[in-house]
Amino acid sequence: MPQESSHAVHAAGPHRVVVIVDENSNPFELGCATEIFGLRRPEIGRDLYDFRLCSPDPRTLMRDGFFTLTGVADLQAADSADTLIVPNRPDTEVPRRPAVLDAVRRAHTRGARLVGFCSGAFTLAEAGVLDGRRATAHWQWADSFRARFPAVQLESDVLFVDDGDILTAAGSAAALDLGLHVVRRDHGAEVANSVSRRLVFAAHRDGGQRQFVERPMPDLLDESLGPLLAWAQERLDSPLAVSELAAHATVSSATLHRRFRTQLGTTPLAWLTGERLSLACRLIERGEPRFDVVARRSGLGTAANLRALMRRETGLSPMEYRRRFGPTAG
Repeated sequence: MPQESSHAVHAAGPHRVVVIVDENSNPFELGCATEIFGLRRPEIGRDLYDFRLCSPDPRTLMRDGFFTLTGVADLQAADSADTLIVPNRPDTEVPRRPAVLDAVRRAHTRGARLVGFCSGAFTLAEAGVLDGRRATAHWQWADSFRARFPAVQLESDVLFVDDGDILTAAGSAAALDLGLHVVRRDHGAEVANSVSRRLVFAAHRDGGQRQFVERPMPDLLDESLGPLLAWAQERLDSPLAVSELAAHATVSSATLHRRFRTQLGTTPLAWLTGERLSLACRLIERGEPRFDVVARRSGLGTAANLRALMRRETGLSPMEYRRRFGPTAG
């Protein structure tokens, strides 16, 4: 279970997210960080983060020389970060610059939250902050990562790993999943859903889902899970079983499991539980005071089951979640 982060955003002041951009950094992950943490949120009514980019050099040549980044803060900005996103670059065998590694170590020592997207896990490991910790990286680098950093507990077939104050994402698209996970932990499910809608991106993919989805675009239209997922989301308060999902899709349970694994990288039961938990969080945020009602309306059954699942997935009890994200929070 992920540790409860001490870096959750509260009303006392803006939470500063700083991204270190180094030579040969990937622009996609930089764009993900900017989109999730840097944009103004008029649809929410407030800005979620104070966001900055910084670099060791006044001019930073991005991956494969696509373009040069200028006009960002120097590396000292990293010392003011509450959350520091470290450089990720495809040349994983090239040592990171000592100044960058020192900035990562200083941030870790003072208690900042560290985030590595894709090959950013190499930066964190090279800085020495991942020894004895859980992390992930893109599957194609798993063997080389384990060979170089045997003290790190690498989980090579998940989307992202939340190890409390250090979080890592497996690949480029998984950076969006991890970013939304951070927003969810900081601001609650309702805000995270709003951000995901603006991104036109899935609101919640659990970190434990597989990196490699065998067939993201089904060959046959009638094999798409979209209609089934929409049907199930309207009936989360009902005692849906996997057999009922399969019956509605007019396939066997085995076929349904295979399609979920192939298209979503998860199981029908895990998806259903995640959707129900997300609904429960939204109900609490909207002010439902009775946890037994929350459990019933979200299809989680009992308040005890609600407590167990929320503890496991958010690190918070329902009561703590309401204090942090409920209508009177802050």
